Amino acid sequence: MFRNYMKTAWLYLRSHQAYVIINTLGLAVGIAACVLIFLLIRFETGFDTFHKHKDRIYRVVAATRTPAGMHYSKASAFPVADALRIDYPQLEHVARIYGREKKQVTLLDDKVGAPQQKFREDVFFAEPEFFDIFNFPFLEGNAKTALSEPNTVVLTQQTAEKYFGDWHTAVGKFIRYDNDLVCKVTGILANVPDNTDFPLQVVFSFKTARHEDMLTDWVGQDGSLNTFLVLPPAVPAQQFNQYLEAFVKKHTPAEYANQGYILQPLSRMHYEPEFGTYRGHVFSKELMAALGLVGVFLLVIACINFINLATAQAVSRSKEVGIRKVLGSSKQQLITQFLSETFLITLISVVIAVVFALIALPVLSNMIQAPLTLRPDLTLIAFLCSLIVVVTFLSGFYPAIVLSGFNPIAVLKSKFTSRTVGGISIRRALVVFQFTVTQALIIGTLVVIGQMNLFQHADLGFDKDAIVTVPLGNDSSRVFKMNALKAQLLQQAGIKSVSLSAFTPMDKAGWDSEFKFDNAVKPAGFKADFKWADADYFKTYNIRFIAGEPYAQADTVNGFVMNELMVKKLGFKNPEDVIGKRIDFWDGKMAAPVVGVVKDFNGSSLEHEMTPVVLGSYKMVYRSLNIKIQPGHVKETLAAIERIWDNTFPDFIYEYQFLDDKIAGFYRQEQELSLLFKVAAGMAIFISCLGLYGFVSFMAVQRTREVGIRKVLGASVGNIVYLMSREFTLLIGLAFLIAAPGAYYLMHQWLQHFANRISIGVEVFLWTVLIAEAVAWLTVGYQAVKAAVADPVKSLRAE
Repeated sequence: MFRNYMKTAWLYLRSHQAYVIINTLGLAVGIAACVLIFLLIRFETGFDTFHKHKDRIYRVVAATRTPAGMHYSKASAFPVADALRIDYPQLEHVARIYGREKKQVTLLDDKVGAPQQKFREDVFFAEPEFFDIFNFPFLEGNAKTALSEPNTVVLTQQTAEKYFGDWHTAVGKFIRYDNDLVCKVTGILANVPDNTDFPLQVVFSFKTARHEDMLTDWVGQDGSLNTFLVLPPAVPAQQFNQYLEAFVKKHTPAEYANQGYILQPLSRMHYEPEFGTYRGHVFSKELMAALGLVGVFLLVIACINFINLATAQAVSRSKEVGIRKVLGSSKQQLITQFLSETFLITLISVVIAVVFALIALPVLSNMIQAPLTLRPDLTLIAFLCSLIVVVTFLSGFYPAIVLSGFNPIAVLKSKFTSRTVGGISIRRALVVFQFTVTQALIIGTLVVIGQMNLFQHADLGFDKDAIVTVPLGNDSSRVFKMNALKAQLLQQAGIKSVSLSAFTPMDKAGWDSEFKFDNAVKPAGFKADFKWADADYFKTYNIRFIAGEPYAQADTVNGFVMNELMVKKLGFKNPEDVIGKRIDFWDGKMAAPVVGVVKDFNGSSLEHEMTPVVLGSYKMVYRSLNIKIQPGHVKETLAAIERIWDNTFPDFIYEYQFLDDKIAGFYRQEQELSLLFKVAAGMAIFISCLGLYGFVSFMAVQRTREVGIRKVLGASVGNIVYLMSREFTLLIGLAFLIAAPGAYYLMHQWLQHFANRISIGVEVFLWTVLIAEAVAWLTVGYQAVKAAVADPVKSLRAE
């Protein structure tokens, strides 16, 4: 019986190829979008789910009370882990891991005179217990002892092969860290999976980091340091958070009572952007839900195409249904037959959708920088089978009910028209729903594009164009050579200015601290963001003064410069009033008078609020060269910089980055979202227009006689086109009225995540309705004009 249904369905579909092509293409695009979104969500929800104790692993994160509310960070103080082990021996495991970006690793070749290979790597320093908490298996070496001693390191298999060719020979060999510490390879890790927030490649023992001066500092919190623990099964996280309150009171100085710690479950680490991860990539639950909803909507509007086209075809199939009923077919048999046709179309659509997804997958992976794959596994097969079932019933059930419900007497007496089929109101409602979703996506796309334009073109308060940053090495010779390097660079004709600093004006890295102002006994009540830099920093970045002047060139602090916001937070209205006032950091270790005030500039991403900034000179912490180059001779100037660098620091890798590229990288997730919205909106428009085209094509055929009569009675081509397009114009207008409030609310809520944001203006909605109406008119117009210019004599004969 099933075979007979399939055979009959196949014969019908072969004889109605236009109908099949339109439906198949629409469904294939919608299903392909669902498959791609499914792969993305599956990848993002799989982060760090492979660890044995994943449900009991927690990160100790900072929760600081500020006048503006709670401030969260993944940072912790260095002595937290040791104190937790002593105060709470019931904890199964406690471990620290410390990450450093773009550090130099040098291979030490045994052969005399052999060239030393150098690499830039993101490295970690971990305690041995880290591998008791997290299941990153060792291929060689002992996880409990490999990192127990100073100057030891473990490598992943991939990294060991890159360094030594064969990872089996790597253990026992030596590498040099940052041209300073010689470390022995004591173990080989299996390559870590892509879906982990610990991108381990090179892991040194924690004792190698040499942080003895920080091991008693309970005030300083380092964002590069993460502390993890495993709770016993009987201790809930809420209960341990209460323990942490007492723990902080016990160990932290009373004046820093606003600093606290809470537990963050490993299961939430990848989804909470306020904390961040070592990978620098978080994917919020809200974004995941939004993408899932977009995928569902794209699939639904593709199914709506099918429903509209199937019901629009009802008149042409009415005699077939009447004859089948006269010959004894039951309503149930007819429904099964029509669902069989839908099943075949859906099956073909899924095959085409998989091909579309395979073609699009490399582009999507590159776009969002995630290694997505379409390997056939049980989860994917189950998802595709579920799609086939859902789409078949969602698309085919209502048309099957309509078609199987025809009265055979009325059908065979030819008293059947498109208006007597029924479901006209439903078809209109479905078209409205389609374009509601489409216009909502257009509004979302325009808002995201507008926000990205703000990020890209906002006045940052400093000059970011034609500035190259070069990271400095970390050995002791750096301090003695950097001034000579700067002097040589300034002699180059293509270089306008050079500065040495710890950070660029806008930087993800930072160094903030509480301080005392104007000889006060207690701290000021808020933290200042340090931008350690020499006096040429202001000229290089064109940071403008509104009071005072830059501090003098010096190797240590001899004066501070602050921004306008810092002045306001200190309670002064006139910037001149803070000149000469003393700022004291770390109980006199860093103290000097204020010598200048600069206009506000954004010290970090525009996603966040501007922070109070303090600038001072401190040569020991400079890690970056900031070079302002002349436009027009960039290539030659960069070559000259590299040549001078190699002469000054022959043992260090030369790397550079344009500052505007670095800043653009801050908004990677927003750029990904913008691209995803553009693609989704484009798909929605395509699917909707495809359905509209097919729907109008069938309607034009059914109204052939009406158009012929109108033309005989004097109707012009314009009248006919207007007649056939008017209804769709009104339906799209109604869809806009439904879409606009909901889209406005959702995008307004999304914008609240950014301290610097656009306002959603009227132009967004004007552009949306213009785009939707223009696309619809172009889609409908061809068929409308074709029907309008047809010879009325032939039209009437055809009827």
